Amino acid sequence: MSAIFRHELSSSFTSLTGYVFGAFLLLFAGIFTMVYNLNYQVANFEYVLGQMAFVFLIIVPILTMRVLAEERRQKTDQLLYSLPLSMTQVVLGKYAAVLCMLALPMAVICLYPILLSAFGSIYFPAAYGAIAGFFLLGAALSAIGVFVSSVTESQAVAAGLCFVVMLVNYFLDSLADFVSSSAFTSFAMLAIVLILLVIILWRMTRNSTVALGIGVVLGVGLCVLYVLRGDELTGLVPELLKNLSLFERFYTFVDGIFDVTAVVYDLSIIGFFLFLSVQSMEKRRWAE
Repeated sequence: MSAIFRHELSSSFTSLTGYVFGAFLLLFAGIFTMVYNLNYQVANFEYVLGQMAFVFLIIVPILTMRVLAEERRQKTDQLLYSLPLSMTQVVLGKYAAVLCMLALPMAVICLYPILLSAFGSIYFPAAYGAIAGFFLLGAALSAIGVFVSSVTESQAVAAGLCFVVMLVNYFLDSLADFVSSSAFTSFAMLAIVLILLVIILWRMTRNSTVALGIGVVLGVGLCVLYVLRGDELTGLVPELLKNLSLFERFYTFVDGIFDVTAVVYDLSIIGFFLFLSVQSMEKRRWAE
């Protein structure tokens, strides 16, 4: 795993990827710090991070597009399969390198509140709580990017898909306002999600019995819930969409609240998409 980590990290800085990522993040951090903290004389550094969260829409696809997609394009993934390592170790090694590239510019950003304290009163717990939330947001989005990179062999396609997924997540809270809050709408949306879940299970396991069995059990449970207690489904989908937004959960840190549920949610997203990445690699490994 350490060999994978070192190779991935060195290859990122051999090319321009690591430098472009760090420079882009620090550029926007510098611009927003100058505008908010220096020009407008706002003492809250967390507002800077809240305004620049959209930067992840651009830099995360650039950072993660080549992680696994490039291995498949160059057929070097065959070397990964031949190594005395599990696919879990391979994915974790590559993801650790991505986190390291994220942590380097974040280490520089950690100095900003200290520097700004020379010009005014900075509330450090709120500032560094927002920095921690910002890092977790980037880590969760990076895990999604790694998974997207594992399902294609084109860097351009990986970057495009990653951007679309993150763009939807970014506007998820606004999209929730356009979704009907009726019980039937919630039932229909959950039924669609259930169908997609069954398809994903079948694609990942190639076991139609297991996939259909789980689908039937959950489908019957959903129908029973709708018939007997349909009122509980009212407003469920809009609320669920808002809670699924990684960006909206990050904004609680910007408001000065260290939200433990947001931390758990980010860590769950990381674990879930890394698990999917491992399964994607395993599937390709045994298919060949």
